[in-house]
Amino acid sequence: MTTTDIGATDPAVTAFAHRPGASAPTVVDTLRLATAGSVDDGKSTLVGRLLHDSKSVLADQLEAVERVSRSRGRDTPDLALLTDGLRAEREQGITIDVAYRYFATSRRRFILADTPGHVQYTRNMVTGASTADLAIILVDARNGVVEQTRRHAAVGALLRVPNVVLAVNKMDLVGHRESVFARIADEFTAYAARLGIPEVTAIPISALAGDNVVEPSRHMDWYAGPTVLDHLETVPVGSRTTEAAARFPVQYVVRPQTAGLPDYRGYAGRLDRGVLHVGDRVTVLPSGRTSTITGIDVLGRASDVARAPQSVTLLLADSLDISRGDLIAPAGAGPAVTQDVEGTVCHLTDRPLRPGDRVLVKHTTRTVKAVVKDIPFRLSLDDLTQHRDPGQLVANDIGRVVVRTAEPIALDPYRDSRSTGSFLLIDPSDGTTLSAGMAGEGVGGC
Repeated sequence: MTTTDIGATDPAVTAFAHRPGASAPTVVDTLRLATAGSVDDGKSTLVGRLLHDSKSVLADQLEAVERVSRSRGRDTPDLALLTDGLRAEREQGITIDVAYRYFATSRRRFILADTPGHVQYTRNMVTGASTADLAIILVDARNGVVEQTRRHAAVGALLRVPNVVLAVNKMDLVGHRESVFARIADEFTAYAARLGIPEVTAIPISALAGDNVVEPSRHMDWYAGPTVLDHLETVPVGSRTTEAAARFPVQYVVRPQTAGLPDYRGYAGRLDRGVLHVGDRVTVLPSGRTSTITGIDVLGRASDVARAPQSVTLLLADSLDISRGDLIAPAGAGPAVTQDVEGTVCHLTDRPLRPGDRVLVKHTTRTVKAVVKDIPFRLSLDDLTQHRDPGQLVANDIGRVVVRTAEPIALDPYRDSRSTGSFLLIDPSDGTTLSAGMAGEGVGGC
């Protein structure tokens, strides 16, 4: 499995489809979403239906799906084939690895992470949902809320996914009854509230028939809410990144030392959150030295302001000792600087994590040596039970760790910042990513 940083950029987008006949979309933002569901809940069919009905499937892709569907004796295209890309997935009818899909409508651009639902692929779901603005959790209307549903909700809460959609699927198999939908929605909403999820949007659907996915259903006139696509196009995203105090991890020090720029010293990186202006007083962490922003370069042009998530170069009034891994924040509003990191981690590899292990901690652009001091408990996502002193974490385990770093790092609580509150534990011997962590309290205060 290939792992990525929590908060890292998804694979490069090569093309975005839009609906034929429509003008090229004027896209002002991008919604990152992740899907999760138990086996046979219809998750792959939902994603396939969403792509198909939004006219985001190329003709040759659809022809291939139709051809394979006919060879299997189906009269209609099996839209799940649009997402189950691995041979093992197609043969078993399950989702194993994270698959990214890219599409756009006239209102918004989308990056969709189709994540596995099996407990043994929890690490894959964590990887896919770590950058999501929204999670769609599928439930089979015949089965209601099951163990996997609670686990997926807990992972979403653990990763602080801002928006959660409960898609109650296969409503056609329960006679499109409102009472079935209401019972499932009430049970899930109550559990979500216990996890600290502030709001859930519940939508009754039939992914196979297309009811309430892109077009409203004619069979559920009792439902007056949005379709899945309507909600995806209108849910607010991105406002938090510019409202919070700025966080600027330095990636590179720019020193051209040319005849035209003999004294230029800039600090390049991506503004993870917040807004910075020329004239702002800032602090460089972990050193704690302060200075004033005298210039902001955006794509080679001077600007008075930088807004997340822009990639920019900052110029400061003072010649400070700044290098890759330092963090620039507003003076008086920076994160805590610490060498004691405590957080919740999802263990990603088959190599166990034990107290006493020497690791590297990668936090934003900074990597430091560290040692695992303690693993207080392993967390059961089914009922949020804490299993004390487990001795180790193995693949797909989620637990609490305490790590001591050799050098201080500037760390926000994950609940406040998914970028500067996340970290990776790496094996220093071969660079293997061991665990993905979230600083501060986890689900239910764990």
